[in-house]
Amino acid sequence: MSALEPRDAAADAGAAPPPGPLAPHDESKGSVLDPVHRALSVGIVSVVLLIAFEATAVGTAMPVAARELNGVSVYAFAFSAYFTTSLFAMVLAGQWSDRGGPLAPLTAGISAFAAGLLLSGTAGAMWLFILGRAVQGLGGGLVIVALYVVVGRAYAEHLRPAIMAAFAASWVVPSVVGPLAAGTVTEHLGWRWVFVGIPVLVVFPLALALPAIRRTASGPADPTAPVTPWDRRRIRLALGISAGAALLQYAGQELRWLSLLPAAAGAALLVPAVRGLLPHGTYRAARGLPSVVLLRGIAAGAFIAAESFVPLMLVTQRGLSPTLAGFSLALGGLTWALGSWIQARPWTEPYRERLVVLGMVLVALAIAAAPSVLITAVPVWVLAAAWGLGCLGMGSVIASTSVLLMKLSAPEEVGANSAALQISDGLSNVLLLAAGGAAFAALGGGAVGHAVTSAAGTGSHPGAFAAVFLPMAGVAAVGAWVATRLQGAPARA
Repeated sequence: MSALEPRDAAADAGAAPPPGPLAPHDESKGSVLDPVHRALSVGIVSVVLLIAFEATAVGTAMPVAARELNGVSVYAFAFSAYFTTSLFAMVLAGQWSDRGGPLAPLTAGISAFAAGLLLSGTAGAMWLFILGRAVQGLGGGLVIVALYVVVGRAYAEHLRPAIMAAFAASWVVPSVVGPLAAGTVTEHLGWRWVFVGIPVLVVFPLALALPAIRRTASGPADPTAPVTPWDRRRIRLALGISAGAALLQYAGQELRWLSLLPAAAGAALLVPAVRGLLPHGTYRAARGLPSVVLLRGIAAGAFIAAESFVPLMLVTQRGLSPTLAGFSLALGGLTWALGSWIQARPWTEPYRERLVVLGMVLVALAIAAAPSVLITAVPVWVLAAAWGLGCLGMGSVIASTSVLLMKLSAPEEVGANSAALQISDGLSNVLLLAAGGAAFAALGGGAVGHAVTSAAGTGSHPGAFAAVFLPMAGVAAVGAWVATRLQGAPARA
């Protein structure tokens, strides 16, 4: 999944939507599909479904797009650009929604998301494709946060678990169907249709949802209260993280002496911003909350950086079609959901830390097993099975870090600590994708797109893929150690 647990994005971005005072119904009755909520529920769940489909489909179409645009050497940029801009957009959307309601950021986000898809789908050069992904990230960050503010305002407290469950379920079906559908479209119509077709599909759910949002959740939460001021410091810090991460990504991809300049500038922006937004002790794995925040970043970053290169490896090194390459990851959607379900069972609570350690071990083993398919004697189904186990571990780890965050946070600190969790998640995605992309380019990964040489699919530079997967497996193994330090006293953000 290219967007890890977006179901938590609004809370993690620091947007704490108040109870929905505008919901005109008895809070002890009703359902998310009653006449009051039906249009809104169908509309917003459909939007999440389409975003989820896009996220899972992109990985299938990306290898073909990168080859046609001669951009395999900067392949990682196409993923990290999305995370870089969405990190800033989530912070912006939280404040925007608090000031004037979620309708404006939702509308702006959908527009930006659609514009980014169209820009990527019509791009004639790789840098335009990457720019489109960055615009998508801005839109995706705005949309996800705004949707959860809508949930907080338009649904009574007893209905929120049901709509959240619907959001979670919206990611399971695309994980299974998305790669197959995207691969089929890529093979028969071309990769561009994976991008340009989705904006048209968004029109129907928006037509259902926007009138209901305007009726139940528009405007500030309390019209009689003073307008919430912009937290300019927090926005500056979020902008610093995004800009710093982008500069480090650029420096890692170029691999020239002059690249030290953007690398230094990126670090100068990134370090103080991270120190200002993450709990004290995060990067020394202090017990308790700092280790929870650190583990979220380690797990998300290592897994996403590795997963981004799986379809490319299968297409260029084993000669699989985009459909089959994407379908090799389909099992992961089901096992991810299974992992999330297991950690929610009451009997697992006393063993949560052990469950998280086991989850990180599964993630490390899955990533380490991925490059085994570079050996032609190893069947491709080995990778599919290993990735399913890795997703099982990720399902338990990602959900458990959210549970532990709430457990270790004082009530008045939940918003700030949740923001720290999401920042760790997004920032690690960008930085580890940058590191993986740099290693891939340094070992000649850019030549892979033109080097499939035999029916068996053996191509040149298999070491470029090993240089991505094996270090990420090491990062995940470090995460297994960090997972032993999750229990402890609450810490302030």
